[in-house]
Amino acid sequence: MKIKSFLLALFLGVALLVGCSNNDGTTNDTTNKGTTTEDKGNSTTENPGDTDVVSSASLASDEETLKKALKDSWIVLLKNDITTDKDIVVEGDFTKPDKNDSNKMVPAGRTIALYENGDNNTTKSYTLTTPKVTVKSKDTKIEGGAIIGDIYVEADGFELENAKIEGNVYFSKQEYKDSFKMDDKSTVTGVQEVK
Repeated sequence: MKIKSFLLALFLGVALLVGCSNNDGTTNDTTNKGTTTEDKGNSTTENPGDTDVVSSASLASDEETLKKALKDSWIVLLKNDITTDKDIVVEGDFTKPDKNDSNKMVPAGRTIALYENGDNNTTKSYTLTTPKVTVKSKDTKIEGGAIIGDIYVEADGFELENAKIEGNVYFSKQEYKDSFKMDDKSTVTGVQEVK
């Protein structure tokens, strides 16, 4: 009788593990404007030369974690003010699951979130201080908080949402400037020009 009970418990345990495991090679990508389910397991496309990456948000609390987050994820969430004497480069093409079909991957514009959110309200804003931010990823958005330093845009679709730039925004081409979006809550203290 004890052996039957043990075997039944063992069988149920194995069945539970097999049934609940995720062995189809996909990753969960769950973000909610500041609330994050972080998945450290990134997967890449089958072509090793491609830069497309599926990834969830990465948290940055200092210069080192910021550098890593910018390489690993399409969403970077600052957790406090960060100051660096090094230039920051935002580059790489990322993908995410389509909102209507989670089996389909779509391009993901980069987002650098300089704030924390709670109950759909910004609870804390952060400042990134750096000599220069170079944006090479298409559809990059800087959201909330402030950047002290100049921004050099080398891609289409750069956007500021509720962000303050204490510096200049330079565009390497007129088409990049033409595709630039900035909401009425955002400010740029310096010039916005093609350079």
